Amino acid sequence: MIKDAIERLLFASRFLLTPLYLALAFSLLALLAKTGLHLYQFIVQLPSLNDEGVLLSELTLVDMTLTASLVVIVFISGYTNFVAPVAMRENDGRPHWIAEIDFGELKLKLMASIVAISAIKLLEGFMDVAHESDRELGWLAGIHLTFVVSALLLALTDRLGQRSRPAGGGAEGA
Repeated sequence: MIKDAIERLLFASRFLLTPLYLALAFSLLALLAKTGLHLYQFIVQLPSLNDEGVLLSELTLVDMTLTASLVVIVFISGYTNFVAPVAMRENDGRPHWIAEIDFGELKLKLMASIVAISAIKLLEGFMDVAHESDRELGWLAGIHLTFVVSALLLALTDRLGQRSRPAGGGAEGA
């Protein structure tokens, strides 16, 4: 009886995550505003920018877009995995694959996005090498390599974990 009450309370507490996912959704407005400002600056400065300046400005826009996409993946798949399943109907215009991402896939997509974002930051540093110190470039490269190695290790452990699980499930009935 007490065990059932505790379990009901614990499972109901997952709804406390909802405001956090809503905050992530609203944070897209901040990213959109910041991207708009970058785009405005890019357009205003375009006549005076050289090729490298154009590329750096475009990389900033790509970085913001990847970050926003990462946030969307996190709040939709996180909500679906941890709070409540999202009802998907055929032809509802929703990308169904997002709601079908399990926690393992979410971790891998998150790490892949972080690696891509850090690669863009590294590329920005190398494109602007005249204004970056060797130390800063070294840190950018080191951080990027750390993310790459972390993503590879996460993928490897996830793969090994899937092999070691018995077919048909986990601890049900235990």
